[in-house]
Amino acid sequence: MFKTLEWTPDGVVMIDQRKLPGEELYPVFKTYQEVAQAIRDMVVRGAPAIGVAAAMGVALGAKQIHTDNAQEFQRQFDEICNTLASTRPTAVNLFWAIERMKRVFRQHAQSGDFQKLKQALEAEAVRMHAQDIALNRRMGSFGASLLGERVLTHCNAGALATAGYGTALGVIRAAVEQGKKIQVFADETRPFLQGARLTAWELQKDNIPVTLITDNMAGYFMQEGQIDCVVVGADRIAANGDVANKIGTYSVAVLAKENNIPFYVAAPVSTLDLSLPSGKQIPIEQRPSREVTHVQQAAISPEGVQVANPAFDVTPNRYVTAIITERGVAKAPYIESLKKLSDSD
Repeated sequence: MFKTLEWTPDGVVMIDQRKLPGEELYPVFKTYQEVAQAIRDMVVRGAPAIGVAAAMGVALGAKQIHTDNAQEFQRQFDEICNTLASTRPTAVNLFWAIERMKRVFRQHAQSGDFQKLKQALEAEAVRMHAQDIALNRRMGSFGASLLGERVLTHCNAGALATAGYGTALGVIRAAVEQGKKIQVFADETRPFLQGARLTAWELQKDNIPVTLITDNMAGYFMQEGQIDCVVVGADRIAANGDVANKIGTYSVAVLAKENNIPFYVAAPVSTLDLSLPSGKQIPIEQRPSREVTHVQQAAISPEGVQVANPAFDVTPNRYVTAIITERGVAKAPYIESLKKLSDSD
């Protein structure tokens, strides 16, 4: 089984998701700046994976601070956190993970023992990695019973988008492990093709039947009665249950509603942002135009054409049948159910 990312003595090892499915490469990122660039360039992507990668980047950066001066250590640590926080604006897990690392820093910084501080930060990042895999499995156990036999998913919310196992694909994996016969339809997910390149690759590795379709085929298969439910991941969920996920998710949700098909979102509690009353406040990342005008190195549009490339859209809560987390399944009214899950241990 492949590993999405891993802490090693030499640095943070991450599978280069830009190269899949053609090449399975595991470069080592040896500085926090390299980790930040890897997040920005989508070497690693998916909200939970971004969070763990950022935590490892913080630990790696702190490990490479060489000073005995507390103020200078604090200054350099803040610079590390700010650099990593600036990489991707939409995925709230990024900021959650960095804040968690900051808490560890505050707990140990006053002792003046910088070696122990560095060890504590490394241990926290490694712990976050293990916890993410465990909570994905719990999420899968809560969501497996909801799935029908024929499942549509959009983008990649699998092991590649997390520390391992996956959110939406974790629910699918759990259903298969429970003996359900699952047939997955994977939207290709333009423009970065996470469905075509990553989801199809993951499911083939697990011998889970998968049919790849283009994004504009989803409505056809729903109308033909070939889709029983939809399950997707999320990058940020507002207090009212509005969901930010990969661009195109909103379109799938509207089609599912029109065709009376359940639309499920699978995401850890760390993806909840209850400080935002609705999805209208979620920042939407704008990606480079080249992702739209090119596929890999091949140009598919006229040179100089104007391009818009929002990386995410927001699905209003009225289209969401349920939100599956590691603490249980939330249903409308989401303001109440999500707060209850967030407050529980």
